[in-house]
Amino acid sequence: MVKSFKIDAATAKLVEKSTLLKVLNYIDTVELKTPVLLMDGDRIRRSIATVGRGIAGCKVFYAVKANPSVEVLRLLAGLDVGFEISNFGELNVLSALGVDPERIISSNPVKTVDFIKAAYAYGVRYFSYDSLTEIEKMSQHAPGSNLYVRLAIPNEGSEWPLSKKFGVEIEDALTLLTRAKEKGLNPLGITFHVGSQCNNIYNWNIALDKARLLSDMARDAGIIISLINIGGGYPIKYTKSVLSIEAIERHINRLIRERFYNAGDLGGGGITVHLEPGRAVVGDAGIMVSRVTGKAERLDGRWLYIDVGVFNGLMESIGGIKYTYVTETRGAGGMKDNWTLAGPSCDSFDVIDKNVQLYEPEVGDIVLILSGGAYTISYASEFNGCSIPETLIV
Repeated sequence: MVKSFKIDAATAKLVEKSTLLKVLNYIDTVELKTPVLLMDGDRIRRSIATVGRGIAGCKVFYAVKANPSVEVLRLLAGLDVGFEISNFGELNVLSALGVDPERIISSNPVKTVDFIKAAYAYGVRYFSYDSLTEIEKMSQHAPGSNLYVRLAIPNEGSEWPLSKKFGVEIEDALTLLTRAKEKGLNPLGITFHVGSQCNNIYNWNIALDKARLLSDMARDAGIIISLINIGGGYPIKYTKSVLSIEAIERHINRLIRERFYNAGDLGGGGITVHLEPGRAVVGDAGIMVSRVTGKAERLDGRWLYIDVGVFNGLMESIGGIKYTYVTETRGAGGMKDNWTLAGPSCDSFDVIDKNVQLYEPEVGDIVLILSGGAYTISYASEFNGCSIPETLIV
């Protein structure tokens, strides 16, 4: 039976029409087992062709943690893109796909010794760090590797801040660069992260100002910085419009030229830029497809229960990410109503969102969760026996 969905004009602006049509056609042509994550392969290819294009000297490394499904990684392995990894599991999937080690970097500043050994044995030679302990580990188990030190950067304006756990200030970073050189490593770079889903374009100003100052101080200490790794952070549309990739990259490219060109780094063959997009590659290429499992009237209003929730796919909903939902309506009319949306587990923590405006569906109807391609599968668990959504390329 052909399914019916009401998609208003505001919602239509949040998703690429071709992606939505692919998903709707797929739903109408197969017997669908939910929850399932449907990924638009053509959209992923277009994203890879776009990110990094506006920054001179830029090499792109997909952040595998954003969506580590083998289906997505197999598609990306056939494209002109590198990979950023953090651990054994990600390395194992890429090695099984035959990805050349020269296409792989690791920007986890604190790595296990076993992972360092495995990555080094595989041929990975670029690693991030932000502590003296990591230098000791790297000098013992990955001698001669290329290192880039992580600076601490404010994450204001980012919906998923990443500034607390990693990164050091400039003076400490200089110490780490000099110590790494003394240990026989090759400290050639600086990295930072402005925060995931960043809508504050000036975070890049602060980051590159600090990188320039550190680069100057490193030069005075006899260390030449030839790599700036700008991490990720590009936002996608969840419930509203965001900064475009083109606008962000024009801004970043101008900042790099202004801050490094006069130092003789850029334009003289000195500076390479590494970019680690994750959400911007897969986020809006995916639509999570779920089904309604129940409805209830509570003291605080109407509740709608679906078969994907906080534990098995929508973990980011508890950290500030809000999704846009489209419900199957079976051709019914009516107005949108206010709902609390909850997942399938018995845990009361499994509440996805509140005050969600939705057309009322029936039990068994489909609920589409737009821009569900990033940090859904990677966070998912089988807590309480709930299934992890399968990933399919459409």
